[in-house]
Amino acid sequence: MIPETDPIMNVVNRFNYMKNFTLILLSALLFACGSPMSDKLPTPEQIDKSIAKGEFTEAAKLINLYLTSDSLTPMERYDFNFKLAWMDRIRQDFDADDTTVTSYIKKFYPEVTKEEIAGWESTNAIENFTIDGKKKYFHSAGRNLFRIDSIAAKHFTDPDGVQSDSLSRFLAWKIPSIVKAAQVSKSAYVQPIKMKIRYTITVKPNEVPAGEVIRVWMPFPRFDAKAHSNITLISTSQPQYIIAPDSYAHKSIYMEGVAQADKPAKFGFELSYTSYAQCFKFKPEEIQPYDPQDSVYKEFTAERAPHILFSEKIKSLTKEVVGNETNPYLKVRKIWEWIDKNFPWASAREYSNIENIPEYVLANRHGDCGQVSLLFITMARCAGVPAKWQSGWMLHPGNINLHDWAEVYYTGIGWVPVDQSFGRVKSAKPDEESYYFYTKGLDAYRLIVNDDISRSFFPAKILPRSETVDFQRGEVEWRGENLYFGRWRYKMEVEYL
Repeated sequence: MIPETDPIMNVVNRFNYMKNFTLILLSALLFACGSPMSDKLPTPEQIDKSIAKGEFTEAAKLINLYLTSDSLTPMERYDFNFKLAWMDRIRQDFDADDTTVTSYIKKFYPEVTKEEIAGWESTNAIENFTIDGKKKYFHSAGRNLFRIDSIAAKHFTDPDGVQSDSLSRFLAWKIPSIVKAAQVSKSAYVQPIKMKIRYTITVKPNEVPAGEVIRVWMPFPRFDAKAHSNITLISTSQPQYIIAPDSYAHKSIYMEGVAQADKPAKFGFELSYTSYAQCFKFKPEEIQPYDPQDSVYKEFTAERAPHILFSEKIKSLTKEVVGNETNPYLKVRKIWEWIDKNFPWASAREYSNIENIPEYVLANRHGDCGQVSLLFITMARCAGVPAKWQSGWMLHPGNINLHDWAEVYYTGIGWVPVDQSFGRVKSAKPDEESYYFYTKGLDAYRLIVNDDISRSFFPAKILPRSETVDFQRGEVEWRGENLYFGRWRYKMEVEYL
C-alpha cells in the first residue's frame, strides 16, 4: 500500500511557504506606500462581480491580492484558487474567434447572413462567452450549430466526415436479442460478454518538475456492480497501487511515479472481466408504493446542490411532462421521452465550467449523455421517483467512448438502469420492449465506474479536480498543482474474449 500522508504534508508545507513569502513581499510594498494592507484587499463580492462580467484578467489580479490575507480559512483559500482555475478552463473551452466559427458555418452554408449568425449567437445556438471585452466562441460552436438548430441542420452535408451509424445498426440487432434472452431467463442479467481492457495515462514530458511525485487516479470497474463479475487485475505499470473500496462512489486505481526530465510518465493497468446485459421484465402495475420514510427514497428524491435542484422551472416542467400520472415507471418513461424529443446531442463543455447542468440543458436546448442524464435524474426526483447517477465507459465494437446514464429505484424491484442518451436509438421500433429497452435495461458493453457525482477519491485528492462532477478519464496532480486535461493523455483498449 502507498501512504498518502507524505504527499499531503508536502503540499501543505509548500503552500504555507509560498503563502508566507508572498504575504511578506506584498505587505512590504503596501506599507511602503503608507497604507495598511487591509485597506487594499478586495472583497469577495468585488471578485465575483468581475468574474460575472467576464473581466477575467482583473478578477485574477483581485484574487491573487485577496489570497495574501492571513485570515482566510483553508476552504476559502481552496475556493478562490479554484476560481482562478475555472477562468483558465473557460478560456480553454472558449478559444475560437468569430472568423473561425463563421468560416466553418460558411463551409456548409455559404449564403448565411450576418443577421442569421447574430440570431444564433443571441440564442446561444452558437455558444459564446465574453472574456475581457472580447467575444469568444466554444471550440465546437460551429459544428454544434448544425446539431442544435433545425434550420441550420438542413444545410449540413459532410461526405468526408459523416458520423458512422454502426452503433445504431449494432443495437438494432443486439437489443431484440437481449429482450428475447430475458424472456426465457429467470434473471435480469443475461448474455455475458468477457472483455480485456488496457488503460493508460501518459503525462507529457516536463509537465512536472523532475524528481517530483506524480499522483494518478484511473477509472476501475466496480466490484459491487451486479452486471460485472470475475474482475481480474492482470498487470500494472507500477508495483504498488491502491484500489478504492466500493464504498467510494468513484472507483479508481491509484498509482504514483517520479517525474524524469524530458521524459513522459506512463501509468496503466490491464484487467479482464465479465459484463452482463440488464433487462428488467416488470410491468408497471407490479411496482409497489414507495415508503416516504425509507432511507433510499429520502436520499434519492432529495435535492443536491449544485446540479440537482428543484428550481421553479424544473418543478413546472416536471408537472407539465408527468401530468396526472402516478405510476413510477410511467413517470420515468414520460420524462425519458420528453428529454429524448427536445434535446439533441451536442459536443459538451467541460462539466466543471457549468454552474448547474440541468438548467444549462434547458437554457441551451441541447446536451451530451451526462447532461441529459442529470436533467433526467433531477426531474425524476422532482416527480417523486428515486434516481441516481451511474457512469463509466461504453465499449461497443468500433464505438468506445466515455458514457453516462442513470438508475431508478422501484420498490420490490430495486435499482434499474435508464440510459437517457441511448434513448435516441429507435431503429428497433415497432417492437415496444426493444424500443423502450433503455428505460429499464442496459447492454453489456459497459465499464461501470461511478455510482454518484462529485464525491471523494481514495486516497484523497488534495488539489482541485479536473472533472468536478464525473470520473472517467482520470485525475493527475503533483504537490505543486493539479494537471488539467491536455497536459496528459488517456487511452482505453478493448479486447473481446
